[in-house]
Amino acid sequence: QVQVVESGGGLVQPGGSLRLSCATSGSIFSIDAMGWYRQAPGKERELVATITSGGSTNYANSVKGRFTITRDNAKNTVYLQMNSLKPEDTAVYYCNARLRTSSVIYYSTYWGQGTQVTVSS
Repeated sequence: QVQVVESGGGLVQPGGSLRLSCATSGSIFSIDAMGWYRQAPGKERELVATITSGGSTNYANSVKGRFTITRDNAKNTVYLQMNSLKPEDTAVYYCNARLRTSSVIYYSTYWGQGTQVTVSS
């Protein structure tokens, strides 16, 4: 069994910062890519940022220069530092991890339940 748990969301004023964390646990053999996605009301889920096991990153154009994704491989955890937040960043933020459990030889993608980020004055 694998668990993916996000934390760190909340209410912040425009221009403020938040740091999201996503911890994976369970019978994990190895983790490939990890990423953050978001879904605003009435919109489809969209990619925010991804990071490979080697540390290569990819960002949505809308967050480049403001958000930073990092990971701690020893803790099986990925982070999203969000600075200069805007009202349009308001959404539920989801973490995912492409990983292999100790009982299988293939990789699957696991999702967390999401954490709400609201940017408002």
